[in-house]
Amino acid sequence: MTAHSSSSPLKMYFAVFFALLVGTGLTVFAATLDLGRFNAAVALGIATIKATLVALFFMHVWHASEKLTKLVVIGALFFLLLLLGLTMSDYATRPWS
Repeated sequence: MTAHSSSSPLKMYFAVFFALLVGTGLTVFAATLDLGRFNAAVALGIATIKATLVALFFMHVWHASEKLTKLVVIGALFFLLLLLGLTMSDYATRPWS
């Protein structure tokens, strides 16, 4: 494992932790708003940003030197988008009686 070229990794971890706390606060605040059809989209957007921060920094994907790690992450994102796309297309085409 190679050393990271960060000057202070502890500061970076606290900054990411603070960003995750802000994201949690935004999630709670967004839950109190009536956004109509966009409630789920806003919640998923905030959750996606928080999950990306966790994966990049706490799971060390950002500093990964192996191409296989990055390939696995890209593959996981591809299948997540495929799953969400197919689910949303099914939801959009259902007859609501």
